Amino acid sequence: MFDDLNDLYQQVILDHCKKPRNFHEMPEASFSAQGHNPLCGDQLKLFLALDGDTIKDISFIGSGCCISKASASLLTEFAKGKTKSDVEKMFSEVREMVTTGKIAGDVGKLAVFAGVYKYPARVKCAILAWHAVIGAIKGDAKPVTTESEQI
Repeated sequence: MFDDLNDLYQQVILDHCKKPRNFHEMPEASFSAQGHNPLCGDQLKLFLALDGDTIKDISFIGSGCCISKASASLLTEFAKGKTKSDVEKMFSEVREMVTTGKIAGDVGKLAVFAGVYKYPARVKCAILAWHAVIGAIKGDAKPVTTESEQI
């Protein structure tokens, strides 16, 4: 059973890596944020179009490892139509999950990253897009980095 679940999680990550969702620039974005993970070389730019407090549209561009790309892709699927506070709450849950392996709350498809905690170098890959979306939500223009991420 556990191996089947691991295989499914790997398939979801590979699918989102090879065919990332919402992978395009968004010239009409309300906010954008850049993220960099020096450990792995992941680079991304995330775009948000807001309607009040609601994320009307979200996309990203960049390059990086499969975990980083898949995380950004799944993040964009989750965030569309959600409020800024929904995304901030999910950031906390995802961060807890990728650093401890414990799933708190309803993380949906994002559960594919629950095993990342076993590979500390990959935690920063999985959380990079989440740091970027928080930066964009707060309107912070300076690039985010995973250097301060405590593991």
